Amino acid sequence: MPPVERAWARLSGGRYPLSGVLVPSLILHTTGAKSGLERDSPLMYCPEPGGVMLVTGSNFARYTHPAWTVNLAAHPDAAVTVKGKRIAVSAARIADDKLDETWEYIERQWPGYRGYERSSGRTLRIFRLTPR
Repeated sequence: MPPVERAWARLSGGRYPLSGVLVPSLILHTTGAKSGLERDSPLMYCPEPGGVMLVTGSNFARYTHPAWTVNLAAHPDAAVTVKGKRIAVSAARIADDKLDETWEYIERQWPGYRGYERSSGRTLRIFRLTPR
């Protein structure tokens, strides 16, 4: 799916993730931890009340964390584009003692999603994005 998603992003100007047809999706705009440049990542998200969004660094079950998680940890003030609208957000990583509770919430929407964590062999980083 990533190559198709990238091609679609070029065609749509990056405003509408193709995966958004199937699941809630956004474009995460972070500041590069090393470069300081804006980086864009199409992601699915799990909505919470009040416009809050949960994003999970599954990286398609690869054994490494995706770069956007490093960027958010370094620069938690970020932005997202949802349905063509850009929204400023503050990111907070879910604490280890809240991960099981958060996974229960996520899996009510996407049963079995935590399987990515088991397949990757690492603890996935989950961030709560709160509009500011």
